Amino acid sequence: MRITLLLTQSLDYPSGLGRYFPIAKELVRLGHEVNILALHPSFATVHPRSFSLNGVHISYVGQMHVRQVGDQRLYFRPPVLVWIAALSTLRLTLKALGANTDLFHLGKPQPINGIAALIAAKFLRRKPLYLDCDDYEAESNRVSGNWQKGVLALFENGLPRYTQGLTVNTRYLKERIVGLGYPPERIIRVPNGIDRARFTGLDPEYVSKLKSSLGLENHKVVVYLGSISLASHPLQLLLQAFVKVSGRLSTARLIVVGGGEDLETLRNMIPRIGLEGKAFLLGRVKPEIAPYYLAMGDVSVDPVMDDPVARARSPLKIVESMAVGVPVVTGDVGDRSEYLGNGLAGILVEPGDAEALADGLLGVLAHEDRAYAMAQATQEMRERYYWDVLIRDFCKIYDLEE
Repeated sequence: MRITLLLTQSLDYPSGLGRYFPIAKELVRLGHEVNILALHPSFATVHPRSFSLNGVHISYVGQMHVRQVGDQRLYFRPPVLVWIAALSTLRLTLKALGANTDLFHLGKPQPINGIAALIAAKFLRRKPLYLDCDDYEAESNRVSGNWQKGVLALFENGLPRYTQGLTVNTRYLKERIVGLGYPPERIIRVPNGIDRARFTGLDPEYVSKLKSSLGLENHKVVVYLGSISLASHPLQLLLQAFVKVSGRLSTARLIVVGGGEDLETLRNMIPRIGLEGKAFLLGRVKPEIAPYYLAMGDVSVDPVMDDPVARARSPLKIVESMAVGVPVVTGDVGDRSEYLGNGLAGILVEPGDAEALADGLLGVLAHEDRAYAMAQATQEMRERYYWDVLIRDFCKIYDLEE
């Protein structure tokens, strides 16, 4: 079967790297032909724009709705954004119309790929159309006005009715879409998973060297790996919690790995709250070495509030941390308890509570026997979250009758 994925982001963005490219690789392994048509945050300079990787054909066809400059994610002014969105929609539509495919699968219900899919799949080529939802788009995206949020909501709520089937990554998203009137039997939940190739065979010597290079040999290390975007990741909560952790455990250190629009905001917070020399923002790192930063941690952390954004999210940082045998501390929101085996592979705390988050982190850092038991549990729990296992459920969406 020939499958075309329409994405609004590049493959080195979290959803591209952790969900859509692994799905595409596994579909190829199962004998399908997969073509990815995507947008890029630096489209003017990206080269090459079309290439094959692990048997997946990839084409960058237009500019994303944001621009990436180093670790910073920059947002366009509304007039410029409208022009860029229109041009990228046109380019993605033309590429989709020319694709040699049996079906289209949208990655995220957003305007640019949504319009391209409706024109190419539904109105002109009459091809089956599927949709994958991995976030609550209208709530988790940073927008400059209510009009942008309204446009996102229009597509997020309206696109499902034009699709033959939906894949989602959380129960919350499934329940939300069913609440809009979509048939539940046409929705398959597939949580975010682990790319086995990226997380297998890590060199322990390299982990030790990395830890040494950061001056962390004799320290207890907390790692956050993910986007630095306060709109959907409350890292200010993590910093508040770590003030309490470092006050009770002097050897504790916090490593934050990732880029985003709020990187400078966090950098300015660190000296103000007394974490200079104790918390380090390392910025973005290459995808191939990101697992090593997780592996050098004694515990990883996923700070959350109890809100729709957290309930709708299937955090990659949780399953990827389990992949390297590191326990996780997170808020008990959405499907997180299931991922951690109801507390076997980590600690679940009250969301949005800095004191509870600090207690959870200390529950791992200050209790070696408990930490060891959790680390052992991660090795069992992670097996169900490798993409070569999850792909079986994902492919069921294509077996639905017309």
